Amino acid sequence: MRLTKVLFSLAILTIFTAGTAFTPVKKVNGDWFFLEDKNVGFGVDHDVIHFGNWKDDVRQIKLRVTDGPLRMYNMVIHFDNGTTQNVELRNKFNAGTESRIIDMDGGLRHLTKIDFRYETRGFARGKSRIAVWGRN
Repeated sequence: MRLTKVLFSLAILTIFTAGTAFTPVKKVNGDWFFLEDKNVGFGVDHDVIHFGNWKDDVRQIKLRVTDGPLRMYNMVIHFDNGTTQNVELRNKFNAGTESRIIDMDGGLRHLTKIDFRYETRGFARGKSRIAVWGRN
């Protein structure tokens, strides 16, 4: 009888542990999370970051620039309902710096793509990396 109780208890514990071990972790509101990034080439150019099957909605975004300096002129944020938001940045970002926090018009929004206009001037005509981070 005692062995049966022990085995039953172990079976219940195993089922409970397996059931909770694979539960997805929810993001806590207010935490920044990585959305997407793009390596950008030398010179004056235009690039687009597509978000594809991305499922998260955001209230705010910010940009992080790494791997080389970049002068950002503006960006157009495209939402899933077809509307856009124009953001004038006109900032020079050194490698390792971030943009200001950009609030989404209308609060919590679903992004489809961001269209960037920029200029890079790096060491030996290197590249920069633009990473988009979001917060809901």
